[in-house]
Amino acid sequence: MPEWLSWKWFLPATLQQFDWGTAPYQGYYFFVMMLLPVLYILRWLIHFRNRQKLEIALLERDTTDDAWAWLRHIPSILLLLALSMFVLALARPQRTNEQVERSLESIDIILCIDISESMQAEDFRPNRLEAAKEVARKFVAGRTQDKIGIVVFSGEAYSLSPLTTDYNLLETYLKEINFDMIPDGGTAIGSALGVATVRMKESQAKTKVIILLSDGENTAGNIAPEDAAKLAFADGIRIYTIGVGKEGRVPIGKNVFGDTRYIENSMDESTLRKLAEIGEGQYFRAQDNSTLAEIFSRIDRYEKVQVKEKRFRDVKDYYQVYLMWGLIFFLLWLLLKNTFIMNALED
Repeated sequence: MPEWLSWKWFLPATLQQFDWGTAPYQGYYFFVMMLLPVLYILRWLIHFRNRQKLEIALLERDTTDDAWAWLRHIPSILLLLALSMFVLALARPQRTNEQVERSLESIDIILCIDISESMQAEDFRPNRLEAAKEVARKFVAGRTQDKIGIVVFSGEAYSLSPLTTDYNLLETYLKEINFDMIPDGGTAIGSALGVATVRMKESQAKTKVIILLSDGENTAGNIAPEDAAKLAFADGIRIYTIGVGKEGRVPIGKNVFGDTRYIENSMDESTLRKLAEIGEGQYFRAQDNSTLAEIFSRIDRYEKVQVKEKRFRDVKDYYQVYLMWGLIFFLLWLLLKNTFIMNALED
């Protein structure tokens, strides 16, 4: 059976499912459809008043109503239906199937975390390293689709985790970071950037980022931090640097008598600032837990995954269904117009 040959096309539920090619003017077409019966009634009233009359003398018993007389309205109804179908077809009923293809441009990020002795300072709670680990854990948990790696450094630097999207594994690695991982003392910032850059060599991401977190100045390693930053930037890597801690006298553990021990802490902010400048990133200074958390939140906002969308619209018209019904009703009207049903005096 042809698709158009169904009464479902006349159901209100079917009409409500359509989009209209004449939007936002489809309301005018429905207004015209509702106006057609009114025009027909007006025509009938005018015609009733002015119609031709044929005087015939009949007995009263012969003037009773006959049900067959109502058949004369059928042609008019068919014409109304035909006109309504034509108007509905002109309104261009259609259905739109819209498909959206989304592609995510992921970001590869390596966290370089300083685990030198000075990170034991307790100007953060419970200390600088634990505060950094907690903020890094929340940062990782908030990413989606991004590959993240971890590099730890003190006197030397090594890769703790390759780039991965296994965030549970990354959280485990972050929990396991401690001061005993690297026996050599010092702060090898250049080496940390070098190891991170080597890790990024395998990356195919359009956006590559290194976040370096340190509380001191470069005192170890076999590559200058500025040279390492230039090599990283040459590979398309953006660098953010975070200086952690207060300068001057800071608490760090207890002495043998149980009293708080203090050390003099100095930070080479100019180097960290220079590294961020070379890597076209940004330098931040964190002096407490809340500031450190806010810095990671800002970096998180800066380095968001880009979502690209492609929309495809498949539009199918259904005007031909109503045009077909309109033609059928119109042909039926023409057929009945020349039969006994019509009043010869009205033609």
